[in-house]
Amino acid sequence: MHPAVLGLLTIAIGVSGCVGYFFLSNALLDQLLPPRGPNAGRNINRANLIRPWLFLFPALFALCLYLAYPVVETLRMSLTDRMQDGAFVGLKNYQQMLGEPKFWEAMRNNMLWLIIVPAVSTALGLLVAQLTDRISWGNIAKSLIFMPMAISFVGAAVIWKLVYDARPPGAEQIGILNAIYVWLSGNDPAQWLTIPIWNSLLLMVVLIWIQTGFAMVILSAALRGIPEETIEAAVVDGANPFQIFFKIKVPQIMGTILVVWTTITITVLKVFDIVFAMTNGQWETQVLANYMFDKLFRANDWGVGSAAAMVIMLLVLPILVWNVRNARKEMR
Repeated sequence: MHPAVLGLLTIAIGVSGCVGYFFLSNALLDQLLPPRGPNAGRNINRANLIRPWLFLFPALFALCLYLAYPVVETLRMSLTDRMQDGAFVGLKNYQQMLGEPKFWEAMRNNMLWLIIVPAVSTALGLLVAQLTDRISWGNIAKSLIFMPMAISFVGAAVIWKLVYDARPPGAEQIGILNAIYVWLSGNDPAQWLTIPIWNSLLLMVVLIWIQTGFAMVILSAALRGIPEETIEAAVVDGANPFQIFFKIKVPQIMGTILVVWTTITITVLKVFDIVFAMTNGQWETQVLANYMFDKLFRANDWGVGSAAAMVIMLLVLPILVWNVRNARKEMR
């Protein structure tokens, strides 16, 4: 069957299944607790308590099946050993993981990504959002800057791998970076992706390029939501553009800035595609997701691989909790 037909069939079955479920569950509830008769009032009250849970059940079932169960199963696998037929070994896999230099290389790189990418992406997004609102062709500029968001991480990695490409000395350089470098310095082209630390920074550029558009769109909407009266009052009081931006606008959208920053942070913790497609974790560019992939699918060691997955989840969890609590606080 053609994939497009299969996709449409899946959507049709899913939608019709949900509609049928809600119809049948309501009918069954009315049969069990009839809204008419001697106990009508009590039945209606009970039905009103049960009905919301009927509507929530499909979502709760999907969450348990696709989120809760995989987490519990990953935790179980992280405490077992494949070489001993899945025998329980406690924290042995975690001890082995902590004793491997590759793990600490991945952890170091992840921390570097966490420090640089969210901060630079958010700052650039805020700067672009502010500047594009002040020019007549701002919407065109926003569209061009947002365009990388439509590209997959693997596609972006391939594009930037060509930017960093290095041909043999004397050959024509198709990589823009090396073409400029050779033209300006006269030196041989550099293998940028093999130079430790610098290669990680160059990989980060790809994610910053993608996430700046996301930050720009969200922060541009937040800037437009600032009351004009506060800006006009600041102008009347003699504030210059820098003071208006840093002392009036930024404090009023700080909540949105933090949400954008935490969202990009979570994306950074899960980064895999860019590193895999550009360096495959070589030359000291390994990150936690690539380390987990290597253990699970190359070394076929589900114990240590699952332990690495739990480490990633533990790093993401505090940020998620903080983000949800902050969102609820703003709603109140």
